[in-house]
Amino acid sequence: MSTVSYYTAEGLKKLKDELDQLKSIERPKASQAIAEARDKGDLSENAEYDAAKEAQGMLEMRISKMEELYSNARLIDESQLDLSKALVLSKVKIKNQANGMEMKYTLVAESEADLKTGKISVSSPIGKGLLGKKVGEIAEISVPNGKINFEILEISRD
Repeated sequence: MSTVSYYTAEGLKKLKDELDQLKSIERPKASQAIAEARDKGDLSENAEYDAAKEAQGMLEMRISKMEELYSNARLIDESQLDLSKALVLSKVKIKNQANGMEMKYTLVAESEADLKTGKISVSSPIGKGLLGKKVGEIAEISVPNGKINFEILEISRD
């Protein structure tokens, strides 16, 4: 069962580049390692050959999964986003009601999430809680140690 994933232009390019790297560089390296191990003699007692075959199998499985991901990827048209509520690719400025701390996050697909750059997944607890909320609304987010209330201060695209 394949699921559609939504990507920004940057995220889709990153996925395509990684897939190309695996197919054009890593795959030939794996074949070369098998060839070198095969040249070392008896295959029935050649651990290096077995390891190389195993690595190739893992690589092919990864390529297959990434090809499926890429074939089910859809590009999000940022110009068509509704800025009245928090959606995928929205930049949301929120304020923690408990301590007054303000944060700004970009809601992205799970595959593009990177907390260091302020990109949180729409499937994360905070992302789920913010989805569909409008400026001025309070999002009550369930986290492992209780509930946190965030006020939506601003929704933008830039």
